[in-house]
Amino acid sequence: QVQLVESGGGLVQPGGSLRLACAASGVAFDFHTMGWYRQAPGKERELVASITRTYETNFADSVKGRFAISRDNVKNTVYLQMNSLKPEDTAVYYCWHGANYWGKGTLVTVSS
Repeated sequence: QVQLVESGGGLVQPGGSLRLACAASGVAFDFHTMGWYRQAPGKERELVASITRTYETNFADSVKGRFAISRDNVKNTVYLQMNSLKPEDTAVYYCWHGANYWGKGTLVTVSS
């Protein structure tokens, strides 16, 4: 059974930081691109960041310079470090596995 379990979401003030984690089980991890998507209320789901098996990264323009993505192939976990958070970063963040599996999402709320 494939599971992608996200953690680390929550409420943070503007300018703050959060680190999301996604632990994968039941599916090969090392050889697949992993990514984070987000969906804000009333908006479509969008790619935030991705990381390939060779550690190449890609970021949405809106988060470049603020977010970082990393992976630990021993722990089968992908991380999203989010710094300088803005209210417009508020969304449900979803972990994505390159074989087209999805996590259930974790809510990030940026508000004072």
